[in-house]
Amino acid sequence: MAEADEAAGSDAEDDATPPSETAPEAKLPRRRPRISKDAPRERRELDPGDSCPDCGGDLRVLGEDVSELIDMIAAQLKVIEIARIKKSCRRCEKIVQEPAPSRPIPRSMAGPGLLAYILTSKFDDHVPLYRQHEIFERMGADIPDTTLVDWCGAAMRTLAPLIERISASSSQSMMNSVRSMRPISRSARASSC
Repeated sequence: MAEADEAAGSDAEDDATPPSETAPEAKLPRRRPRISKDAPRERRELDPGDSCPDCGGDLRVLGEDVSELIDMIAAQLKVIEIARIKKSCRRCEKIVQEPAPSRPIPRSMAGPGLLAYILTSKFDDHVPLYRQHEIFERMGADIPDTTLVDWCGAAMRTLAPLIERISASSSQSMMNSVRSMRPISRSARASSC
């Protein structure tokens, strides 16, 4: 409550300041999405195995690279933690690690379920991104509006080949159905009346 009052007070102060006295706004740095620590988390370990693929020697754990992916599961956000275990061979000292799984948007935290939810909400349900931001905040995730915009654009670029194929397929089927229609002769029209 107090935060809302403070925010309202600072807005009132900002409105009272004449535009000539305000400094030009500096471009704010981009933020990474934040999700609450209470959100359910799932850990997936990608283990390269126990033996070296080159020489067959035993592998020992060196560490792991951990990345996070935010995904939407039945109107519930869940963080899927992907841990790629690094191992080294005891014989030849080769470092072995499973490759990172592909993502719909490279270097993004958005999973396919979350992107499908955002695009469906935006284009099918007509829920604007600022309102989706508010919905995600209620769910415990602070995903900035700018990030939602970036994800929509990148998802549409990723889906562009599929959209083009569907469009071409539907136009081709439309053309085939138009071609299959036979023109009605004047005599047939006159007899039907």
